[in-house]
Amino acid sequence: MEDTHIRFCGFSYHTKGYHSQDTAPLTRYLFRLQTEGTSKITLNGEVLLFKKGDLLLAQPGDTYELKIEENQDSGDYHLSVDGDWIENWWQGSFKPTVSNIYLDERILALWRHLTLEKRRPLTEENKELSIHLVKALCLTLERAVNENEASLNRPFSVTRMLRFIEEHATIGFKVEEVATETGLSVSRAVHLFKETTGKTMIEYAQEIRLSAAVDQMKYTSMTLESIAEKCGFSSYPYFHRVFKRKYGIAPGEYREH
Repeated sequence: MEDTHIRFCGFSYHTKGYHSQDTAPLTRYLFRLQTEGTSKITLNGEVLLFKKGDLLLAQPGDTYELKIEENQDSGDYHLSVDGDWIENWWQGSFKPTVSNIYLDERILALWRHLTLEKRRPLTEENKELSIHLVKALCLTLERAVNENEASLNRPFSVTRMLRFIEEHATIGFKVEEVATETGLSVSRAVHLFKETTGKTMIEYAQEIRLSAAVDQMKYTSMTLESIAEKCGFSSYPYFHRVFKRKYGIAPGEYREH
């Protein structure tokens, strides 16, 4: 078994205030993602106000103090971990102490899964699964942080739109919902998305739906009509038309090859 140790992992929600008492330097890596409300963190003597989407990545030796005022709601996921893999991952690239990321459902699902696994009795916990979940969470968080770096040369709001569309492409969404997610007007969101990505939101969603449909055609025996519905197309004729325009042949012909 790999040398990876999870000290704690979970979700906290405070409504009556909270103040951490342990002021000793951290002995493990600490990840904390603010999911609701606000909180105040003092890290190495610097006071930081955390809001929704703020991610803290702290390392051994850092001093950490958390304070949540009375009558102030605050929700967060947290993880304390150490070990060889974590150490190598941390040293492999620059890790910003604080960054704001989109609350991608894939990140929250990984954190929830890991939390539930750690709640099991020791005799029931699958330690190998927990280790893989930690790795997947670290790599997913790292990608989320990197996507928000200025080096990608796109506004953070566009990244949030991309992630929202990816999550909702196969279940359907409205352009108004994408705009609301980023706090922009519909016209501004539409213009900014097209200007940055070179395609419309619907075009981007269609790419995701087609990719999902191709996977279903390759790896399942579902009917083409069921695949079209499952992947977010309003009807099979519409799916047929979009698919043929993209790949040059009909879905049935594609599946036979």
